[in-house]
Amino acid sequence: MDIAQETLGLLAEETLDPADWATVQALSHQVIDDAVDYLSDVRDRPVWREMPADVREAFAAPLPRSPAPLADVYSEVSRTVMSYPMGNIHPRFWAWYMGSSNFTGALGDFLAAIQGSNLGGGNHAAGLMDNQVVNWCKEMLGFPASASGTLVSGGSMANIIGLTVARNAKAGIDVREHGVAAIDKPLRFYGSDQLHSCHRKAMEALGLGNRALRRIPTDAGLRIDITALRAAIAEDRAAGCKPACVIGNAGTVNTGAIDDLKALAKLAHEEDLWFHVDGCIGALIAIAPDNAHRVAGIEWADSVALDPHKWLHAPFEVGCALVRDAVAHRRTFAVTPEYLESTPRGLASGDWLHDYGLQTSRGFRALKVWMALKEHGVDKFGRLIDQNIAQAAYLAGLVEAEPSLELATPPTINIVCFRYQPGLAGEALKALNTEIMLRLQECGIAVLSDTTVHGQHWLRVAIANHRTRREDLDLLVVETLRLGREIAGAASS
Repeated sequence: MDIAQETLGLLAEETLDPADWATVQALSHQVIDDAVDYLSDVRDRPVWREMPADVREAFAAPLPRSPAPLADVYSEVSRTVMSYPMGNIHPRFWAWYMGSSNFTGALGDFLAAIQGSNLGGGNHAAGLMDNQVVNWCKEMLGFPASASGTLVSGGSMANIIGLTVARNAKAGIDVREHGVAAIDKPLRFYGSDQLHSCHRKAMEALGLGNRALRRIPTDAGLRIDITALRAAIAEDRAAGCKPACVIGNAGTVNTGAIDDLKALAKLAHEEDLWFHVDGCIGALIAIAPDNAHRVAGIEWADSVALDPHKWLHAPFEVGCALVRDAVAHRRTFAVTPEYLESTPRGLASGDWLHDYGLQTSRGFRALKVWMALKEHGVDKFGRLIDQNIAQAAYLAGLVEAEPSLELATPPTINIVCFRYQPGLAGEALKALNTEIMLRLQECGIAVLSDTTVHGQHWLRVAIANHRTRREDLDLLVVETLRLGREIAGAASS
């Protein structure tokens, strides 16, 4: 017996499994019961509330060195994390653009964590389900079965995947081998001045730089100006640059405006450009029976980014990138070192999913999407999208009916920008509406965000929540008017 074996024999071997599974099972039942109560009572709680000092201090506690009973650990989580959420599962959370999750998806996340599969690749059920969910996403958007795709962390990464394939396909050289410095002519990408900020990050990460992305002016409806786009492409060609890609918006983050995707697809074909669609806001409108026409043309894209954690209401996080040319997609990312080579049989005989993105290790994101789709059916998710869009139109009608409220622009889909207007302008008007927004949050009534539309400040309501009801929107208008009068009155006195 060598020294290592002798030492091992003297020490008790350890594991992270519990010594008493029955105690853990009882606590797990309590956790599930609490979770059901948490969601069933969500409407009765504040949307958001500020953490008291003692709760905030809990997150500055030092590294634990010794064990604690699991029941005590859960009690602390319940008191801190569960009691002070962001609030996006609440029916009156309308800030930024968040999904609102669902209980079945949460069970899927739990089961995925229990199973513990790494989705880098391999011949196992989780990998096949990952491919199945990607195939379902292709079907929802009208993409061909021959297209490829990958599940990623969210919309920003999905856009980066699509734009990386676009860069490599249009560079004219082997970018992976020689780098962007070897590209003969500077590449140019195009999108409207309403593009999400993740596209700038993508240009920087791809080594092209922010100036490689030309922001094209928009029309009165905040859609990309096709005439201005053609002029920019011609100007860049004349200057010795290489137009490579046009990015269409299937729903902008500010107002939900949808570019003319059919016109952009036609232009991209004529100009030999890659056509990428940022569909993180609205690509899934394609499954909504009353509104699918709004994203007609998305099926002609070369690549699309979409977010199942928005209008499929999957728990965070899961995005999806679809690429029409599966060969170009794999060629952009595949690397096969000897320790990741396929075998004719066994675990390593399956597809290597890391060949389609940047991650080698990947969580099992597909199960939470798969379970909810199987439970409810895709048609219900389409109806819920129509419901949110109808709710936005309802809110816009409430705003237009109130003399003290002002609508920025008629909503295209499910985003409404408005403000309280007592006859102020400029910074005074912005300060008043910002204060209304903050008090709505602090009172736990509703959570909105704010934005700039046509150079002016507006409150922004993004209704992407399957729990929202029209009475919630009635309450928002009543409380906005009350707070507006209160704040404006205090200021004038």
